[in-house]
Order: sequence, then C-alpha cells, then structure tokens
Amino acid sequence: MPAEVAYQVIHDELLLDGSSRLNLATFVSTWMEPAAARLMTECADKNMIDKDEYPQTAEIERRCVGMLSELWHAPGHGRATGCSTTGSSEAAMLAGLALKWRWRTRRQAASQSAERPNLVMGTNVQVCWEKFCRYFDVEARLVPVGPDATHLEAAQAAEACDEDTIGVVAVLGSTYDGAYEPVAEICKALDELFASSGIDVPVHVDGASGGFVAPFLDPDLEWDFRLPRVASINASGHKYGLVYPGVGWVVWRDEDALPGDLVFDVSYLGGHMPTFALNFSRPGAQVIGQYFNFLRLGREGYREVQQASRDTAQWLAGRLERNGPFRLVSRGEGIPVFAFEVDGDEPWDAYELSDLLRGHGWLVPAYTLPPALDSRVVLRVVVRNGFSRDMAELFAGAVHDCVTQLRHSHRGQASARHTTFHH
Repeated sequence: MPAEVAYQVIHDELLLDGSSRLNLATFVSTWMEPAAARLMTECADKNMIDKDEYPQTAEIERRCVGMLSELWHAPGHGRATGCSTTGSSEAAMLAGLALKWRWRTRRQAASQSAERPNLVMGTNVQVCWEKFCRYFDVEARLVPVGPDATHLEAAQAAEACDEDTIGVVAVLGSTYDGAYEPVAEICKALDELFASSGIDVPVHVDGASGGFVAPFLDPDLEWDFRLPRVASINASGHKYGLVYPGVGWVVWRDEDALPGDLVFDVSYLGGHMPTFALNFSRPGAQVIGQYFNFLRLGREGYREVQQASRDTAQWLAGRLERNGPFRLVSRGEGIPVFAFEVDGDEPWDAYELSDLLRGHGWLVPAYTLPPALDSRVVLRVVVRNGFSRDMAELFAGAVHDCVTQLRHSHRGQASARHTTFHH
C-alpha cells in the first residue's frame, strides 16, 4: 500500500493508546524540546556500536560519561570509566557483573570458594536486580523493609552480608514512593563490618531516577563517589535525565572497579573499539539527545527543571492531603514522586480511584507496598518535566470529581442494599 495509507492506518490505531503526558505512572520522559527531537531524528540511523564510522557520536558518548563522572565526584582525574546503555536495567546488569567478577577474583586469589555469590538489597528494589541475580546465578538476598521505613536501612543491610556477598545495592529514589535510601549510613555500617570481621563489601548505587536529581537539588547529600565504598552508579537518561527512551548510564569509581576481562576489544567495520554491553547494535540518537540536554541546560538548567518538578510534586501532595480523604506516604522530598493512601473510613479503595481516573485520561497506578508492608495499598504520582502546575491543578480537580463520584456511587449501593433487606 502507499506509504501515506500505511501511516494513516497505524496512526489511527495508535489513537487508542493513552496520552503519554497524562501518564503519571511512568518515570520515563514524555516531553523534550522540538530542537532535541529534531536532532535525535537526524541521528536515528546511526549505529552506536560503529565508532569507526561515527567517531563524533562516540566522542559525544565519551563526553557524557566524563560529565557524569565529574557530577558524581569520581576520583578519576579526567579518566572516566563508564558507558551508555539502553537503560538502567542494562546498566544494572553490567554493574552487577563487575561486582561479581571482582568478588570472584578476590576469592580465588585467597584460595577460597567462589560458588555461592549473593547480592544484598531491600525488597523494594526494581525487578531488574532480581533479574540480574537469576540470569547470572547470584543469590538475591532480599532484606525486608518496614515497618518503620519503606526502604533498606543500614543495620539490616550490614547484617545480611557475609564473605560471599558481592555487594549491596542502595537505591537513590525508590520506585514505590520516591525515597532516597541512606547510602552514607549503609556505607558506614559496612565500614564497621569490615573493621570487626574483615568482610569488605562494596556498594552499588541504583540512581535510576535520583542520579539526575540529587546532584542538583541535594548537593550536600553524600551518596556518590565521595563515599569510598561506592564502586559504581547507574542512572537512566530517559528518566530525570530528560531524554526520550531508551538511554542509561553506568559509571565506575575508576578503572580498577571494572575488571578488564569484561571489556571486549572488538574489530568491527575497519576499526577496533572496547565494548562492555549486553547488546550490540543500537541507535545513537538517545546519546545525542542526552548531550543536547547537557549542553542546553547545564548544571543550573537541570537544577531549575528538577526544582520545578519537585515544587509541583510537593504542592500537589499537599493539595491532595488537605482536600481529599488521603494520607501521604511520601511528599516528594526525594525524587519528584509521592505516594498516598485512601483513608480507611472510605467505602471505596485505591484501585477503584485508579480505575476511575483512567476514565478521565489520567494513568495513576495503585499497588501494594513491598512484603511486610503489603497490607497497604497506595497510589503513586510521578511528576516529570512537562507536567506543569496547570496540569497539576487539572489532576487535583479530576481526583476531587472521582472522589465525589465514588462516594455518591457507594451511598447509592448502600441505600439499595438497605431497601432490599427491609423489604
């Protein structure tokens, strides 16, 4: 069929998708400046792996890694060690492999068994870490969270470690409620463990969202390579890095933190290049989009964008707490995300509110908290660049309308039940 006909057929079918801008469930960027989108379109046909044919794209990737290495205070003295990925899931796999290889090398050098590696993390981690453990034969040592905190705490993390622990994963921006885990406290507890037992456990920071928020909004918070125990950090460029999906980043403290035998020297299309990745070919457009944002915004621009998102999140959280039958679980004090519960006195639940909001065009997930807290059902709102205060006002109005409708509906059902019983 003619190209325009094929386009129209698919275009019309895609009208059935929800609006990405109204999707408050996703962390993924849904808005970029037109100039960035135009530049990414121009680079969609460039294969990121082909560094010989596209040397400037490779140079731009190197610059981005260098900027992130400096942003996260790596002590590399200009020799940044890291790479781009398709997202934080791939970045987590690469970081996890580096932890496993380093642990195995240490164990073998000491003539000790390297058969039963484990990775310590809270039950609130993103599923990619459980995937890593299953795919690469590592025990997922999941530490329960709660009842006092929705995230991993330092003492429990250290208690779960032993000589077979390849690392501890600390999450900077939980997907459940947006909270930062206490990375510095976790590192301190592991320092004490090393002093008392000789067990030396590195930390990986999963900064999928917070890695692009904390440096700009919480510059005094020590969570990155300023802490000597932090070996690696990952972040999603397509989340609060403000790029369309999919691009992620992983940076190691220095060259020693990334075992050399994980890096391949590949001869491809006339050139030699080092590569550490789970895939091979992928477009360079997202890396170019990331560099556009770095160049366009700079540190102060990122700070302004992330501050606007946090301000909107905290304003909206306060508005819902004041005007609705809700209790806040978090207030957007970490990444610009907050979670809230429906008051127990209401005859309807969070799932009903989520379904009704969908009818108004808003996608807001309702889900249980991690095990040990899974009796609590929350709704979560992710505020991203492009979600303006005006849109927040509209969302608050939609929530009010839905609450009114649910109360009316349940009163009607109760009245009908009473009438039937009386008759």
